[in-house]
Amino acid sequence: MTDRLAARFALCAREDRAALVTFVTAGDPDLDRMPAVLAALVAGGADVIELGMPFTDPMADGPAIQAGNIRSLSSGTTLAAVLAAVAAFRATDAATPLILMGYFNPILAYGVERFAADAAASGLDGTIVVDLPPEEDGELTPHLAAHGLHAVRLATPTTDAARLPAVVGGASGFVYYVAVAGITGAGSGDTADIAAAVARIKAATPLPVAVGFGIRTPAQAAEIAVHADAVVVGSAIVSLIGAAAAARANDLPEQVEAFVRGLAVAVRRARQAVPAPTEVAA
Repeated sequence: MTDRLAARFALCAREDRAALVTFVTAGDPDLDRMPAVLAALVAGGADVIELGMPFTDPMADGPAIQAGNIRSLSSGTTLAAVLAAVAAFRATDAATPLILMGYFNPILAYGVERFAADAAASGLDGTIVVDLPPEEDGELTPHLAAHGLHAVRLATPTTDAARLPAVVGGASGFVYYVAVAGITGAGSGDTADIAAAVARIKAATPLPVAVGFGIRTPAQAAEIAVHADAVVVGSAIVSLIGAAAAARANDLPEQVEAFVRGLAVAVRRARQAVPAPTEVAA
């Protein structure tokens, strides 16, 4: 099985840039428009796509993603339908990594072993399960590993030195650093604090470190891209989708592509804009 995540992060490393990770809720605004939204993310320059599993009680998600969940569930999205959409995406795109992000309840209801097998068959690359801590993910991770799927783990500002080894020890694919202690879209973290946290995590694991939560603009994405291996933008894209859907806009995919392109350009240029250190004459 091709490790799309490793290949994509290796490409970004060769190009000396961070990866752009984009999050959208699967089936938002509806299943019929989901293929066009995914294609727009890729066309705009997304390196990795996180697909949110729509769920009724998303404890870590702010108002924008909660609204996306409601739109998706109202259109009849199920986990089986999401995996079918992933398979359809793979028919036209064999390279872009897809990570399913959400909560354990839908996976448990689907059946853990069945989920791992079906997810791998669909072309998914891994999962981020927000409410499954390292002490409990033995219910899922071995099944993912058996099918070549990554188990991406979350580190937060409250993950101290004693806790960090447990978080990164069983992680694969990358480590997702949550930049703010709170829900998605609730604010942005201090860049200096984020840079220090990324350095601390990278000292504990060879995995790439992605930073997300609170990053909404190209300027914010560029600031983080200087320090992290990947920058995650979600709520801003989901908000755009919600506004376009409410306005019944015919150009929703074009709006998504244009917004993502602005983020991608900023992320790709971020390290070029950092001044080289000056040498002090002896």
